[in-house]
Amino acid sequence: MAVKIQQDFLSFDELLNHWAKESPDQIALEMGERTTTYGEADVLTRQLIALFRENRVGHGDRIAWLGKNSDRYFLLLYAAARMGAVIAPVGWRLAPPEMAYILGDTGTKVLFVEEGFIDTASEVTAAMENAPKVLEAEAAFRMAKDMAPADYQPAALDDPILQLYTSGTTGNPKGVGLSNRNMFSLRKPSMDVAVPWQTYYEDDCILAAMPCAHIGGTGLSAIATSAGIRALVLPEFTPDGVLRAIQSGTTHMFLVPAALQFVIQHPLAKETDFSRLRYLMYGAAPMPLELLKQAVATMPQAGLLQVYGMTETCGTVTMLPPEDHSLEGNERMRSAGKAVPGVEVQIRSEDNSEVPRGEIGEICIHSPSNTAGYWKLPEATANTIDSDGWLHTGDAGIMDEDGYVYIQDRIKDMIISGGENVYPAEVENAIFGHPAVAEVAVIGIPSAQWGEEVKACCVPKPGMEIEAGDIIAYARERIAAFKAPKSVDVIPEMPRNASGKILRRQLRAPYWEGQDRQVS
Repeated sequence: MAVKIQQDFLSFDELLNHWAKESPDQIALEMGERTTTYGEADVLTRQLIALFRENRVGHGDRIAWLGKNSDRYFLLLYAAARMGAVIAPVGWRLAPPEMAYILGDTGTKVLFVEEGFIDTASEVTAAMENAPKVLEAEAAFRMAKDMAPADYQPAALDDPILQLYTSGTTGNPKGVGLSNRNMFSLRKPSMDVAVPWQTYYEDDCILAAMPCAHIGGTGLSAIATSAGIRALVLPEFTPDGVLRAIQSGTTHMFLVPAALQFVIQHPLAKETDFSRLRYLMYGAAPMPLELLKQAVATMPQAGLLQVYGMTETCGTVTMLPPEDHSLEGNERMRSAGKAVPGVEVQIRSEDNSEVPRGEIGEICIHSPSNTAGYWKLPEATANTIDSDGWLHTGDAGIMDEDGYVYIQDRIKDMIISGGENVYPAEVENAIFGHPAVAEVAVIGIPSAQWGEEVKACCVPKPGMEIEAGDIIAYARERIAAFKAPKSVDVIPEMPRNASGKILRRQLRAPYWEGQDRQVS
């Protein structure tokens, strides 16, 4: 097997130009029976740029994708990244009002839609004042293939090319702008750190199984493109789909722990040959030790890499390498690892000064992969990124003397359920209009399956009764099902401090008693 020599490029445009010349017949994207080589991707993305122009999409304009994971989505991303348009993937599991908010907030000019979501797109855009033009994806690609490849001015490295939405504490999601530099700065070979998991071979394949509306899904495309290897795209995560992908030659993949649990407990796992799977990255939620032991036993040849990051850091900023994993378990396996090359991590106090090693504070990140800020939200940007460029994660942690970061709690109230971020304010807003609810507070509680699950604590209006099933159904009509509460506690009054603030920690305490930390 020949080693793929990664190039010191920082953009999709530079990389597609390079691999189209060096490896034109190498498969870039594979989905089902459909494959696209790097040579074909180079031409097709230029044709898509011509399609963008015909629909008045230029530099800095927004387009959007509504559908599951698709090679079509990734090609649209590559085309936008080459000429400086910005693509916003819309989570297909979101409720129509949530979709409409993202489309309205971006000012999307063209919405590319998978065939199965045409009715949803029609419902969403019909209620919008300035609705985007809707193009069915396959029809759009047929049109593009009849066009001459366009000439264009390549995007500047710091121009936004991708806008991912992360839930906001105020109830509305925030658009995180990410640039070519953000996507590729930590994947440069010039980092001069020779590590096995950053060495790729010609027949390597990275699996994209996590949702493309998340950095854990879309971010893998940058790894594949930087290394000039094949990206195998699954429309959505299914345990048998992942196992078949491993059987067919997947060498690298990323899964959230809840997804990994489904994979290794699936009956097909016993029949799957895991010998070609070299590295399994896991993150977005901590890995329970017992599940980790099962993973090691099921796929002993695979190197396990715990990764920690967020949308605002364009993914991974710390990593726990394979040598720090053991079947017996060890203290370091409770950590999120150390900063990857090119990243600085500090634990800071409320006055924004670094605390001594071993003391708790907020995890702060300085990295070329950090977002420049939130779309049209200067105050939120200033509250997250300080004047020196340090990004404040909202996670509380400790750093030991060797630089390993241990996450202790979340300074913000975010809940991570099955790798999905859920903010209490979103769920509370969805429940608050219920006629029987006087007050509501949403918390995360431990879940063996999902890491955390959403619980609503509700105070009824005088003379009213609350039925848990009604609350859950009411919420599901207004927000995505994964955000809706799995359970409801009816309580006589909310615990509050002297200033009247609801004490979420007090609501959570009975459920987290005996846990190592206050996040699962």
